Amino acid sequence: MIIKLRNDELRPKLLAAEIGLLIGIFGLCVVMIILIKTSLFSEKIGFAVGNVYVNGTTSVAYIDEDFVCATLDWWPPQKCDYGTCSWGDSSLLNLDLNNRILFNAIKAFSPLKLRLGGTLQNKVLYQTQGNQEPCSQFTINTSEFLGYTQGCLPMSRWDELNHFFQKSGAKVIFGLNALSHRNTNMDGSIIGPWNSRNAEALMKYTIDKGFTIHGWELGNELCGFNAIGASIKADQYASDTISLQNLVQKMYMNFAVKPIVLGPGGFFDENWFTEYVAKSNNSLQVLTQHIYNLGPGVDTHLVKKILNPWYLDGGSQSLKDVQNILKESGSQTVAWVGEAGGAYNSGHNRVSNAFVFSFWYLDQMGMASLYDTKTYCRQTLIGGNYGLLNTATFVPNPDYYSALLWHRLMGRRVLSASFNGIKKIRSYAHCAKHSRDGLTLLLINLDGSIKAKVGVSIENVTIIMASTPDLKPTQETKSSRNREGELFRREEYHLTAKNGKLNSNTVLLNGKELSVNSTTGIIPSLDPIQVKLGSPIMVAPFSIVFVHIPNVHVPACR
Repeated sequence: MIIKLRNDELRPKLLAAEIGLLIGIFGLCVVMIILIKTSLFSEKIGFAVGNVYVNGTTSVAYIDEDFVCATLDWWPPQKCDYGTCSWGDSSLLNLDLNNRILFNAIKAFSPLKLRLGGTLQNKVLYQTQGNQEPCSQFTINTSEFLGYTQGCLPMSRWDELNHFFQKSGAKVIFGLNALSHRNTNMDGSIIGPWNSRNAEALMKYTIDKGFTIHGWELGNELCGFNAIGASIKADQYASDTISLQNLVQKMYMNFAVKPIVLGPGGFFDENWFTEYVAKSNNSLQVLTQHIYNLGPGVDTHLVKKILNPWYLDGGSQSLKDVQNILKESGSQTVAWVGEAGGAYNSGHNRVSNAFVFSFWYLDQMGMASLYDTKTYCRQTLIGGNYGLLNTATFVPNPDYYSALLWHRLMGRRVLSASFNGIKKIRSYAHCAKHSRDGLTLLLINLDGSIKAKVGVSIENVTIIMASTPDLKPTQETKSSRNREGELFRREEYHLTAKNGKLNSNTVLLNGKELSVNSTTGIIPSLDPIQVKLGSPIMVAPFSIVFVHIPNVHVPACR
């Protein structure tokens, strides 16, 4: 049978029989329905009670199935920031593609979007057939643009990368050199249109080899007032993007599904982005912005910023502004976060690669989803101090597991969720992944001394129960107990830092340490605990909880 829980069923005039049925099945507090009658806001020392309210009537946004994305960069081992060289052999040119952990880490997503690019992409030449220029590697030269000599992508390496991506199940977005054979004024502004000859040669080689590219992105951080090293005016960049779209249409003429075109891959500048979108003439499928809203990696206050809900809220402004631009333009272009590392200049060791950074990372993805951002690319998969994987050992950092849980649990439809209680609980809700029924909650506790007891109320929800009217009474009783034990449970995934230390590189899932098999490189299974549906969610201090609630019909998820 199906029990529908309506607003009027919460009123004092409930029939005693209805109350008894609800209590008998779901306990003293039905998650999603029964508001906790005791004070929602009363706090004891180290303890608080609160409630998450979810609107189940309509969804507020719709993200890509493969929302989670990560980047691979071009930086050589000599790349150093603040006296620390954190990139090692993580470049597209020297990354060990035979490493089993790397392969399995990507394969676990099936698929994982990978954005290949970064600052030096605007200094890369592609050694395609007929290109006689020497294929040299990046070396430091402070007199050169961006402080490095020109680098080159050998086609033998391009072959290796694509074979690896195909086997591991990655979806590749390649960042093209937007400055190829272009001149620069003394003030850093770029003269003339984009020269696409080298890009066309790479594209032809890629097609001839049968390699699949999900998207081609033009340039990296060349837009607006925060352009890096050089800048291109919005009208010229729009013209260049149209040229790229025309090139894609020509080269992939006989393909039923063509790669998408992305741009500009830079920091948000409202006036620049507005003009760029307006003048791109619908040649742009994805508008990409970069986010480093925590400041420089050398900042000693990064942890304080991450744990400050008011500071985190401020990170939503550019997400909101991009959506306003797209809506006002009337175009079909969608928004991505094309690169986000939180703290720029390679991040901060023991912060951006530690457990504490999952608070920022998951909160960012939650906010981005609310503003209809289709994909979120983390800087980086590996490299610097903000990699999902350790640069030297390839062992996953805590954020890797946060990303994988998001990918497996948070569905495409985004729901409105709000938390009533302590200020430092962040809450997000999505329809469940790969299911027409159920939903997933994400709760983030930024408070290190308060344990929260959380109830959940969902507007316009239906609890789904099995019906077996033909069973005999004894069988019916047994079946009901089984259903209560099996159907009326939820799955919880509690993430905490090892030994409670926020700067730990090790994360615990439901109290058990997550570690990779050193022999096989197999990523550990991420197993939930089963909890009675009617019990409150217990959110420990400085913890993150994913809660999958199955067997509920939410209209917004249909």
